[in-house]
Amino acid sequence: MNIHEHQAKQILKKYGAVVPEGVFAHNVDELIEKAKALKTEKYVLKAQIHAGGRGKAGGVKILNSIDELAVAAKELLGKTLVTHQTGPDGREVKRLYVEESSNIDKEFYLSCLVDRASSKIAFISSDQGGIDIEEVASSSPEKIITTKVDMGDEISESDCEKIINIFNLNEDVKKQAITLIKSIYKMFVGTDANMVEVNPLILTKEEKIVCLDAKVNFDSNALFRHPEIIELRDLNEENPTEIEASKHDLAYIKLDGSIGCMVNGAGLAMATMDIIKLYGKEPANFLDVGGGASKEKVSAALKIILSDKNVKGILINIFGGIMRCDVLAQGVVDAAKEINISVPLVVRLAGTNFKEGKKILDNSGLKLISAENLDDAAKKIVEAIK
Repeated sequence: MNIHEHQAKQILKKYGAVVPEGVFAHNVDELIEKAKALKTEKYVLKAQIHAGGRGKAGGVKILNSIDELAVAAKELLGKTLVTHQTGPDGREVKRLYVEESSNIDKEFYLSCLVDRASSKIAFISSDQGGIDIEEVASSSPEKIITTKVDMGDEISESDCEKIINIFNLNEDVKKQAITLIKSIYKMFVGTDANMVEVNPLILTKEEKIVCLDAKVNFDSNALFRHPEIIELRDLNEENPTEIEASKHDLAYIKLDGSIGCMVNGAGLAMATMDIIKLYGKEPANFLDVGGGASKEKVSAALKIILSDKNVKGILINIFGGIMRCDVLAQGVVDAAKEINISVPLVVRLAGTNFKEGKKILDNSGLKLISAENLDDAAKKIVEAIK
């Protein structure tokens, strides 16, 4: 689950990190009234959307007065920002954030994320902050260091020093940076975060380490432990279909292709998407109905797939383990009775009760194509939509 910059900064502040003072609002009048309390010579206005690259898209502005801020806020609120992370449709700005300006001396990059390969927490740091870290990684990889840390109650002093070594700070500032690393680590573990990114992390001319921007993502599977974080969810920033899928506990991500996929198990879902691409087409979604899905859940999944107007065909690929193939088959039949399925439907069943499931589908009167294995299924659905 993603949250907005102003929310991320409040959590960082709670754990001891230094962030600029700021205020947010959903309308201009409220924003200007709150901004009057800020003690600053210049105001930094930021569009709040769940996407990076806001500055390049005109979503970050530095203003010299309250009057300038009011004019800029009116222009920005309701504007659609298109960045490299929003896609071509962009994202409408529905809330604004204003913070005090900072006297920047140096900019750094700092992030913390789960490294699943090593089962450790990885800190990535660079003295090249404020720009796309991907570009730095490509052109100057030596300017980025990764420090992997064993998960525990706290991070060691020596690991903190490894992380900030590339910043080349004097002793006084180094103490601030170490304190920040400890704060971020404590926040990361304490909130079940997947990623904390501070870009740029800055050193001010007053020799203060400040988190000038922040992006945080949380593990959705752990949100039941954090009701205060669930309250930060902004449904305006999420795809409506994905929101509907979450109500049925379905793992669904909308993509841009034409073949809808219904699969049980994340690994099998990835393999299904890969083989669709192998045969020259693109998947329209990632959808994992889970190992113990009911027929109601399967029915909801099929309806969600069919709600995508880009879907020209559907591939159902089920390996019955915990989930029985006859349960899935009945869910498909039930959904088909409510929805007019006008696109080709290819079904591959294997595992628990697959014969019973195949019999349910064969006797349903549905126009479907049966497949023997995954390769056969991919070939058939690609051929069917041509």
